[in-house]
Amino acid sequence: MNKTLSKTDWQRLEVMTDADIDTSDIPELGADFFARAELRNPPKQPVTLRLDADVLDWFKEQGQGYQTRINKLLRLYMQAQQRQEGHKGI
Repeated sequence: MNKTLSKTDWQRLEVMTDADIDTSDIPELGADFFARAELRNPPKQPVTLRLDADVLDWFKEQGQGYQTRINKLLRLYMQAQQRQEGHKGI
């Protein structure tokens, strides 16, 4: 199978600032758009997960919502890995 490498200039994009991006052909999103917008969160799925006792204790010491914080950290890690995979010419 022949994989085509990405033609994206990743080095140029990495140094580009928001001000460098031409958004003149993209309309602004108004209040009407946000009034109709729906926030969709992925469904939660209960799992059994084995964590080191000290890691779990530390999260619990942070107070209520420790499972949400663990999920958020796992999501950030997942997204970072996905970004790295996207730069591999896929």
